Amino acid sequence: MIEVTGLSKTFKVSTKEPGLMGSLRGLVKRKYITKAALQNVSLKVQQGEMVGLIGANGAGKTTLVKILAGIIHPTEGQVSVLGHNPWDRNDQLRRQMALIMGQKAQLWYDLPALDSYMLLKEIYQIPDALYKQQIEFLSDVLQIKDQLKVQVRKLSLGERMKVELMGALLHRPNVVYLDEPTIGLDLMAQKAVRKFLKDYQREFKPIILLTSHYMEDIKELCPRVVLIKSGGLIYDGALTTIQKQFGERKKLVLTFEEKLTALPEFPAELGLLEMSENKLSLTTSRALLNSAMDVLLKKFQPQDVTIQDPPIEEVIEDFLQKGRA
Repeated sequence: MIEVTGLSKTFKVSTKEPGLMGSLRGLVKRKYITKAALQNVSLKVQQGEMVGLIGANGAGKTTLVKILAGIIHPTEGQVSVLGHNPWDRNDQLRRQMALIMGQKAQLWYDLPALDSYMLLKEIYQIPDALYKQQIEFLSDVLQIKDQLKVQVRKLSLGERMKVELMGALLHRPNVVYLDEPTIGLDLMAQKAVRKFLKDYQREFKPIILLTSHYMEDIKELCPRVVLIKSGGLIYDGALTTIQKQFGERKKLVLTFEEKLTALPEFPAELGLLEMSENKLSLTTSRALLNSAMDVLLKKFQPQDVTIQDPPIEEVIEDFLQKGRA
């Protein structure tokens, strides 16, 4: 289990005065400001959970992951990962966790992945039987058996991400931190990585914390999400709950047999009406949906009527902007 209580982290950031004199003064006596990266964050993650960390750039997601991985120390608060203090960096904990950062590589660039895996085997003291089993299982599931003997620098971006994932999971960790694992990947590679993570989670039940700006990653993999804004935790719960409770807008789409020629008159207070070829689309609030539908259906006889929830990306963006808890 991961347990975080009252976690805060501040950094001292140097400031620079404008102009030549400001630069000279900075050489003699530099000024600093204190920036809060995390503020009083508390959460618990049980074994077998996959949790998505969501927030804008600079919200504190990567800082939280780095603290949980023992890379940096917090300013305040307590953290327990599988019963250990992560920044003590004891080997018992390090053998049970993995950190995968989409923009950083752990494998030797000029060597085949298989050579780096042999080094990781010795670092993590993986028994021969488990090592062979993991190589066979992971390469088969990720479909990269033919790439293991190719220099990492000669692999495509998607293939490099797969071999990085495989290297991080060789020792079968109980805690996996994934920081933007699909960044820069094409759609096919993203799908392959998501499918692998879903299958791996089902098979071995590790704790997985995932940060991503791709909402498809979060929607497909994480039943539970944690939203962070300006270093503070503003929501911790089910992704579906956010959509139900805070997806205030609805989209009503009327489809007609023939192409429309002009946008009809419609009361502006009931929502925004748009026209596209043979469709009328109305964006309105949940409270006004029935009234707006009555007005439209009295005027038109559409071939088809659909009611859509707003995309989860828009709901999350609205939630983060308003900072509701």
